[in-house]
Amino acid sequence: MATSILKGRKILLGVTGGIAAYKAPLLVRLLKKAEAEVQVMMSENAKRFVTPLTLATVSDRPVYSAMWTSDEAIQQQDIAHIAAADWADLVVVAPATAHCIGKLAGGLADDLLSTTLITVTCPVLLCPSMSTSMVQNPIVMENLARLKKHGYRFLEPEAGELACKKVGPGRLPEPETIVKEIEALLAG
Repeated sequence: MATSILKGRKILLGVTGGIAAYKAPLLVRLLKKAEAEVQVMMSENAKRFVTPLTLATVSDRPVYSAMWTSDEAIQQQDIAHIAAADWADLVVVAPATAHCIGKLAGGLADDLLSTTLITVTCPVLLCPSMSTSMVQNPIVMENLARLKKHGYRFLEPEAGELACKKVGPGRLPEPETIVKEIEALLAG
């Protein structure tokens, strides 16, 4: 049996607030099955679609989401966004909403996930997921182009029926497809 390219690799999974966040637990399970270490970091809006408890259970780690903790807790732990950025071999944001992409393209860092994304030096794979009209919006397209210019990797959204009942590009690729892309990035 071949050893997985993901064995022992440290994957930081950012989950943002889109309906496709429901796929995150399966993505975590597949990464863990491939023997990767997975740390989940989620935006506050992501918690409306999938619970931190679910993601903590499948990742075997506490989920990070809060930028600020009590002063006592700060004194007893590493600075979360720096520690997470230093820890990761690869960051994957799935789903990556238009909001997340816009903040990153603008260099904005106002929560734990966006601050961590600005801090990392490892490869970042963004998996956009949003309505077709958002994917095709000129501003979103400019943000994606800007991030590509700065070395961010993307897994193009799939076409199909969306949560809004329209059909077109915007679907988050299936977790198996995302894992294959992660393997390809870490193998190269």
